Amino acid sequence: MRSLTFLSKMTIFGFLLSTLPVIFIGAFSYATSSSEIQKNVNRGKMQLIMQINSNVEQKLTTVNHTLNQVINSTVLKKAMNQPLTVNDFVMYDDLRNEIRHMQSFDTKLEDVILINERHNWMIKNSGLYSFEQYAYFDELSSLMQMPEGTSWVLNPSSWFYSEEAAESAACSYSISLVKKLPTNGLEKYGLALANIPTCSLQELLKSDEDPYSTIMILDDQYRILLHPDQALIGKPVLESGLHMGQLTEPSGQFTQSIEQKDYSVTYYRSDLNGWTYLSATSIAGMTKESNKIGTYTLYVCLFMLTLSMLLAWIGSRHMYSPIQLLLNQIGERLTDIQKRKTNEFQAIGERVTHLFQSKTELEKEVRQHIHQVRTFFFMKAFQGNIKSSEIPEKLAQFGYDSQLKEWKMMAAITLQIDFQSNSRYSKSDLELLLFAVHNIIEELIPFEQRLAPIIMDQTIVTIIGSAEVGRDAFHNAKYALTEHLQQQIASYLNVQVSIGMSLPFDSFSSLATAYKEGLEALKQRMKLGEGIIIQYENVNAGKHYLNLNYPGHIENELIDAIKLAEKDKSKELLRAFLQAVFVVELSPQEYQIPLARLLNNLLIVMQESGVSLNQIHPLKGSLLEELLELHTSAEIDDWFWTSVVYPMINIFKDRQEAQYHNISEKIIDLVQHLYDTDLTLEECASRLHYNANYLSSVFRKETNYSFSEYLSMYRFKMAKQWLADSELPIKDIAAKLCYNNPQNFIRSFRKQEGITPGQYRYKKRSG
Repeated sequence: MRSLTFLSKMTIFGFLLSTLPVIFIGAFSYATSSSEIQKNVNRGKMQLIMQINSNVEQKLTTVNHTLNQVINSTVLKKAMNQPLTVNDFVMYDDLRNEIRHMQSFDTKLEDVILINERHNWMIKNSGLYSFEQYAYFDELSSLMQMPEGTSWVLNPSSWFYSEEAAESAACSYSISLVKKLPTNGLEKYGLALANIPTCSLQELLKSDEDPYSTIMILDDQYRILLHPDQALIGKPVLESGLHMGQLTEPSGQFTQSIEQKDYSVTYYRSDLNGWTYLSATSIAGMTKESNKIGTYTLYVCLFMLTLSMLLAWIGSRHMYSPIQLLLNQIGERLTDIQKRKTNEFQAIGERVTHLFQSKTELEKEVRQHIHQVRTFFFMKAFQGNIKSSEIPEKLAQFGYDSQLKEWKMMAAITLQIDFQSNSRYSKSDLELLLFAVHNIIEELIPFEQRLAPIIMDQTIVTIIGSAEVGRDAFHNAKYALTEHLQQQIASYLNVQVSIGMSLPFDSFSSLATAYKEGLEALKQRMKLGEGIIIQYENVNAGKHYLNLNYPGHIENELIDAIKLAEKDKSKELLRAFLQAVFVVELSPQEYQIPLARLLNNLLIVMQESGVSLNQIHPLKGSLLEELLELHTSAEIDDWFWTSVVYPMINIFKDRQEAQYHNISEKIIDLVQHLYDTDLTLEECASRLHYNANYLSSVFRKETNYSFSEYLSMYRFKMAKQWLADSELPIKDIAAKLCYNNPQNFIRSFRKQEGITPGQYRYKKRSG
């Protein structure tokens, strides 16, 4: 059986291509119009609930701020440590004054309640009470069991009114801001509650005049906080007809049937307190206008069907004519092609492949040899085995004419791979990883900005250049380039690299010197750690040579150890520095030069770090004069340590501990609020404006856990809490914890706890 010609195939394909879309265009047009109407309405609903969210959170934030001022006031701190009776009128009056500042029309606050469980007193609008004798003592005491931190809780309004004013509650429920007291103590024995009646916030939901829509606000337990129907406030969202199983993302839209009618539900979950702002709109009300499109679409589709089939026939014949002409030129007949059971393009391809096969193989061999020769040349140049006069000529032969003419400033970049203990790679993978990094460098750095990267002694080296002559601009550009390169390598290969940069130079004859400077810069990993980008100008004070008479490298290590508050290492390096100075036979006056230089550099570090001289030397005398009065190496060693180095270490240690604790607290707060998102250390670094590697080391030092370990532990904690206290299906729990597959969650849980999630839930329920 002969195969069809391309003309027949194109004609059939054209018919299908024109017919099938037209057949479905009617349904598609109707669906699209309905969808667009729904999208526009949903977009408006999302903007509306975002505006409502903004208005509500503005009031909540104001209440939180003012309540923080009250609980951190001197009056409250003093009152928390003593009992209050009717005789303590002054103290009570001071506390009431603090509370009155919070209650304003803007905040909508009804009452602010202070409770001291240890000293058995409670203060609210109506006066001072004995807490144990209060009618709702048990209910208010239960709030002490809430987790640490700030919490917004829906409570019955009757809890906050005394027996004398039990009918004063205008609303059945109040939204309470609950804070445990004292804020800085380990033991919490008091509460501060700021109550906002739900009906005072109800007017914020009246901005939507759509008769087909209902707007409500849910708390983090999916209870209704605000709703047009006051009878539903405080009840689970299921009683309104909505199912919370689809509220898994921070925001979104979905369709759900409520009372046998389809509704489009738009929701947004607040990052402030986990509340969900939700709008349910009738789809029938949104799309009833789109039905008018149906009839018009039918007539349009019939016309398009006829026109498309005609164009398919004409177009196929026109497109086939060049193929027919090409077959005639290469001497192929259509009947012969059909007998060989091939098609026209296969016949043309075979002839072209035969003609150019020899040329392609030759070009491939030439390119391969040129690449090898170029690599060998750069290796010799970096090792200093090429004459300076020959380097420009060779570069021109390898196609670097534009670089020779345009580059005014250059620098060498050296890159080495850092193997970590938890890496999935081993030392045997080094060659493969170097090859992959080599290819990434070629892809990320444009040819006009670099020379070919070369692998030498487990190091990748390349030269980057710029036509600009500004040193600062070139410095910023190369640092941005290397940082981007480091990030992309980590992203693609999941491997950490360190990069060293030489000082800028303006002549290709300095390739060997630049390569050595890049290697010297990489050696700083021994004291700065892995995954760094270090410039040689930070190693040798911006000079192209090393001063071998002064132990500058030891001094740099000493300064770094001081900044890192490493006491033992600093003492060891100070001793090594002095030994290097005194090992040379010099006169007493000549010894004073390196010692004075060390003292001067340490004082510069102090000044640059904002450390006052009075902090380490409260006496008004001169440190240099004290140094010059010393006569033995032991005295000099002891003086440097006690008078300069150790005081500096204490200052940097205090700074470091405060900063590390603050950073760790911020990371923990992000984890506790964003654990159910795809949270990464890089995202935390972006939010907190720190380097990701720095955050990782600080967090591990403060908590003894890596970021990923802590995030996993917290997610498992939440998983166990949901398994024990809720009816959430396991697949929903897996989705909330960002597992793509519930089976992955089950395997991880079993590895962590030794049992499956289902077994854990049964064990907790039965126990």
